[in-house]
Amino acid sequence: MDKSWHNGEWCRSMRIRLDYTNMMSSRIDMHHGVTDDDITYLEEMGRKAHKDLWERHESGDLGFMSLHNQADELQDIKGAAARLQKRFDNYVVIGIGGSALGNIALNSALNPPYYNELSKDERKEGLKVYFPDNVDPELLRGLLNVIDLTKTVFNVITKSGSTAETLANFLIIREELKKAVGDEYHRHIIVTTDPHKGFLRKLATKEDFRSFSVPENVGGRFSVLSPVGLLSAAVTNVDVDELLAGAAEMHERCSGPDIRSNPALMAAALQYLLYQKMKNIVVMMPYAQALKDIADWFRQLWAESLGKKSDRSGKIVYEGSTPVNALGATDQHSQIQLYIEGPFDKSVIFLTVEKFRENVNIPAAGFQDEDALGYLEGSSLEKLIQTEQYATEWALTKNNRPNCKIIIPEVNAYTIGQLLYMLELQTAYAGELFNVNAFDQPGVEDGKKATYALMGRDGYGSLKQELLTGMDTSSKYIID
Repeated sequence: MDKSWHNGEWCRSMRIRLDYTNMMSSRIDMHHGVTDDDITYLEEMGRKAHKDLWERHESGDLGFMSLHNQADELQDIKGAAARLQKRFDNYVVIGIGGSALGNIALNSALNPPYYNELSKDERKEGLKVYFPDNVDPELLRGLLNVIDLTKTVFNVITKSGSTAETLANFLIIREELKKAVGDEYHRHIIVTTDPHKGFLRKLATKEDFRSFSVPENVGGRFSVLSPVGLLSAAVTNVDVDELLAGAAEMHERCSGPDIRSNPALMAAALQYLLYQKMKNIVVMMPYAQALKDIADWFRQLWAESLGKKSDRSGKIVYEGSTPVNALGATDQHSQIQLYIEGPFDKSVIFLTVEKFRENVNIPAAGFQDEDALGYLEGSSLEKLIQTEQYATEWALTKNNRPNCKIIIPEVNAYTIGQLLYMLELQTAYAGELFNVNAFDQPGVEDGKKATYALMGRDGYGSLKQELLTGMDTSSKYIID
């Protein structure tokens, strides 16, 4: 069988599935589960949420819903990636939040676990990739100490063009590049930002940086399938066409208003219904190391989109469930005890893989008579991690803890494209159901403004004074 997204049979075999059996009251206690009547009751709200979202999409307001259809931009990205591979060895993403998490998720999902340790031949000319997504001075200096700047290209990503952390790291790197390569420094910098506005766009024009645009109607945390995430994927030889084909497949599957056949709408509806039952924590728990950073990416997507003080009418609601990321089987040994026997305030989303890209057999070592080892001999790590997922699912269900699973036939660009788009759309639908604006982040903006003030940015003098006088500490509450 031709294993590519051009092959219809292969595509059908790669459709991801949502199994929410263990969220239903037919499986767990009705006080903690969802009933079929609950879903029926929510159908009208679901149809309205779908209608409103799709109307905004068709009007051009929600650009993330169109990113699977960007043929011209995609060719530009692939061409740039090929040229970068010929000239450089290292590719560094300078960004934070939505400008970095999606890149990290794509890299860890679609490249081997120790990708940077492979030889260039083993990477098939793909560049080594790094994501210093913080302003911790040791993190950036540590990276600069181990890479050759003359063989490194930096992709500076910020939608607004004014993100303090990104610009601080950029200024340091710009100076280091000038020392290392002189007037050629601008050839080592790529800018991804708003197409028209912001400091970074202005500087890209002035200093002749190669640049890509974050579409004006795409927010940062919804931008992974834009040039923000696609270029870093392309330089490592991820099949970005297949990635977007997967997103297009999920877009089509979610185009209808029937809550029972639209996986993103159903996933949002279930979280909404469970929230009414005081399940205000949603745990995403992949049982595959490759999907660990998908859960980290989802944590920002869900938290920043749905955690809101006010609804869309301005009413104070303090809305939003708290996302937590866990990893199976690792966090069976750190978090599961709480989830099974702690407060009834959580639901769990498992990400499960049916066929791993690698399998490692457990050898028969002559310990068949030893209870602690014999049962493992002749099995495999694939079977073990899948069994542990099922066992955890069973234990949660037995203890009336709602859980569902997104079943991924295998991890590849096509299935990851489906998964990312489904989770973005699920979050957007949830915003409609909770009646909050899923596309702003006023709480984040307060922190940004406070940082500007304390760092001495012009125009924030009065706020700085307020911060310095209103947040002084008292020795009464300090232990030294």
